[in-house]
Amino acid sequence: MEAVQHFVLVHGACHGACPKRLDEIVSISDYVQPLMEFIDSLNQEEKVILVGHSYGGISISLAMEKFPEKILVAVFVSAYMPPYKSPPGTLILEYFNSTPVESLLDCQLTFNQGLENPPTSAIFGPEYMKTTAYKHCQLEDLELGKTLVRPTGLFLEDLSKESLLTKEKYGSVDRVFIMCEEDEVMKEDFQRMMIQNYQPKEVKKISEAGHMVMLSWPREFSQTILDIAVNYK
Repeated sequence: MEAVQHFVLVHGACHGACPKRLDEIVSISDYVQPLMEFIDSLNQEEKVILVGHSYGGISISLAMEKFPEKILVAVFVSAYMPPYKSPPGTLILEYFNSTPVESLLDCQLTFNQGLENPPTSAIFGPEYMKTTAYKHCQLEDLELGKTLVRPTGLFLEDLSKESLLTKEKYGSVDRVFIMCEEDEVMKEDFQRMMIQNYQPKEVKKISEAGHMVMLSWPREFSQTILDIAVNYK
């Protein structure tokens, strides 16, 4: 009898179901705690397919480091895919350094450590969601997203520590990257840079897909995930 494969879908920044306030999540450990607790609860012989979207790539990377034996394959959907040779925070800083401030439109950033330091949290603005993050999505998906969006801590201080990811653990898990070729949040050049610098085992492409690919191109996204699952049993 063929084993049933289980997927764990991990949201990106400013999304998710956690009811805690931003000031209750003071570290990256707090942020990823629900994911870590779920994977820890799995039976020893059970493996899952981790799928991380956008900032969720950081979350699944930390889970790969802690539970490499429980992850069949990790799928990065237009997501941060950090190398193990440098802290994950370095990649986030590269993103902000390559992103023009004016392109963030009405997003709100907080700088609790001073304007001379990187932002500490962010929340998408409605105009940014309409023209950038939710581009190509149906109006009802955009309006629902506006009601659910929430601030997200960036935890750059935590993520800038050395040895958060190692070759022996994080690097031992197979990685697949899904490119969204018309993503206005995680630009194609940035996606290609991550792929080139830390080559995943496989790269899939969804043409004409924006950042919220699971909403704008649900059939293509689902089929791509299923195609990946076929190769990892």
